[in-house]
Amino acid sequence: MKQRALFIGGTGTISTAIVKRLVTELDWDVYVLNRGSRAEVLPEEVHQIIADISDEEDVRKKLGKLEFDSVCEFIGFDVPQVERDLRLFAGRTKQYIYTSSASAYHKPARDYRITEGTSLANPYWEYSRKKIACEDYLMEQYRSSGFPVTIVRPSHTYDERRIPVGVHGKKGSYQVLKRMMEGKPVIIHGDGTSLWTLTFNRDFAVGYTGLMGNVHAIGEAFQITGDETLTWNQIYETVASALGVELKACHVSSEFLSAVGSSHDYDFEGSLIGDKAVSVVFDNRKLKKAVPEMRTSVSFAEGARIAIDYILSHPECQEEDPEFDKWCDTVLLAMEQAKQFVEANSGR
Repeated sequence: MKQRALFIGGTGTISTAIVKRLVTELDWDVYVLNRGSRAEVLPEEVHQIIADISDEEDVRKKLGKLEFDSVCEFIGFDVPQVERDLRLFAGRTKQYIYTSSASAYHKPARDYRITEGTSLANPYWEYSRKKIACEDYLMEQYRSSGFPVTIVRPSHTYDERRIPVGVHGKKGSYQVLKRMMEGKPVIIHGDGTSLWTLTFNRDFAVGYTGLMGNVHAIGEAFQITGDETLTWNQIYETVASALGVELKACHVSSEFLSAVGSSHDYDFEGSLIGDKAVSVVFDNRKLKKAVPEMRTSVSFAEGARIAIDYILSHPECQEEDPEFDKWCDTVLLAMEQAKQFVEANSGR
């Protein structure tokens, strides 16, 4: 019999690649439970259960007597949601995989090398603190009742529809690409030398699917990232190269971006000081022991070209953000004025 998986969500950047791999390469029987959004990205073989996961009675009715080898949660962001999952799936699945976040690791970092044993604490980002609380709850359920949880911690995972950048507005990264193509300067947080890891979603899917149905994964947490580590300067230079343009970088401190971004509801304290501004190098030995086939097959240079080609040929991915563009110009003008002031007064 085929192994059977249920995805809560299932059509996001990470989960779409996993679903496709399960169906096309690993011959799993896959169910996706969501409100019916982006159904066109799913393989025809996927069984769709259209429901609002928060409506427990309706979900329970639509699941019927279905049981699963793995239930994969991608949209659980706080403890009440995973408490709901426990009510729905305890006794119905052999494994419950919770998607947490590598941003949950201790900030400020005690060591740039991150393992699954690195402590979890992030005073800068509520999103991360909620993920930590979910992990704590689920591991307590594993210890007290044997609930078969596996926790995965992605870092910065991307696909062909979006390019990774450190500083962007509410509509995603396209406006940063547009600024590059127009010859405008782009903001890089800090001095651009902090280390970061980017993972193409197809590579992530190899690590994730290797943990599904894996007896060694029950009661354990795994970070899933690639092995390629880059500075943010290298990341932006790679993107500019894929666009065929010159990078005009302007470095701005993360603390300053956090302060001036709050007036536009940009949470750079969380996304930068609580995440991207901190150098991280992931030690993936635990994952590779459980999933020996895990490796980086798509370098960022290749992934950036894949994403740029897709974005520029798909108008729906080219969502402009005039508000963010204007904000960038304002920040850069302030930086230039401050520089001129310092230069004018340096001899006094």
